[in-house]
Formats: sequence, C-alpha cells, structure tokens
Amino acid sequence: MPIITSANLTAEQNAKYMITKMTHVSIYVLDQDRAYDFYTNKLGFKVITDVPMPDNDRWLTVCPPEQPGFEIILSPIRRGMFSKETANALKELVEKGTFGVGLFTCNDIFATYEELSGKGVEFTKLPKKEFYGTEAIFKDDSGNWFSLAQLV
Repeated sequence: MPIITSANLTAEQNAKYMITKMTHVSIYVLDQDRAYDFYTNKLGFKVITDVPMPDNDRWLTVCPPEQPGFEIILSPIRRGMFSKETANALKELVEKGTFGVGLFTCNDIFATYEELSGKGVEFTKLPKKEFYGTEAIFKDDSGNWFSLAQLV
C-alpha cells in the first residue's frame, strides 16, 4: 500500500487533510468562579458552555463578543490532570504572571483601556504606540497576561 503524502496528492485532495482553523484554546486559571466573573463581567465575554463534568469538574468556555466561533476554555489546574508537584509548580508560575497567553484587539484602545481600568482590570503597560499599532498589557485574575491592541 503506498504512503499518502502531500507530494502525491492534488491540491484539492491535499486541502481536505489540512488543518482548517483553531476553535478552542485553554487558559489555566486558579479559580474557575473568579475567572468566570473576570472574563464575563470585566472583559464582557460571552459564556458558550458551562456544564458540570465528572469528579466535581466543570467545562467552562467563553468567547469575545465578536468571535463566537472561538472558545477559550477556562481550565483549572487540577491534581487529576497533573502530579501534585507539577500542579503546584504550574499554579506558582501562573500566579507569578509567567504566561503571556494571547493578543486581543479592539477598535478604540484608549476607550477600552478606560472601561477595563474602571472595572478593576490591572494593566502592566499603559496604551503605547508601537510599530504595529497601539498596545497595552493587562493581567487576568489568575496572573495570565494579555496584549490588548488597536492594530494599524
């Protein structure tokens, strides 16, 4: 039986084997209830899924209001997923603000900065002009940090 590789497929055949999009991404959070509040009430995200799971777990996903096809999984750091040592190390890294998780965009960074600051969102970088647009950096309630940009 011949091995199928992209070299021996037509472009049309090859396209059906290619990754087409990303639909979910996980963000490790220290407390799902606090994360729920932060992402929905402070950032204005919509809850897509919030269902109980076995072993007292919970599947919780949110999305930015204008991006319903992309879900952010607010994933607690659980000992069942990791060894005790790994879970403790990961919690410590999240709390320290080690992880830059992603980039969110907005139409008016100064108005968005004012609104989020007024809701208690902690910014570690005020809006500043960069070569790619204007960027600020904020942290979520767990310590994960994000770029917020108004792109050029």
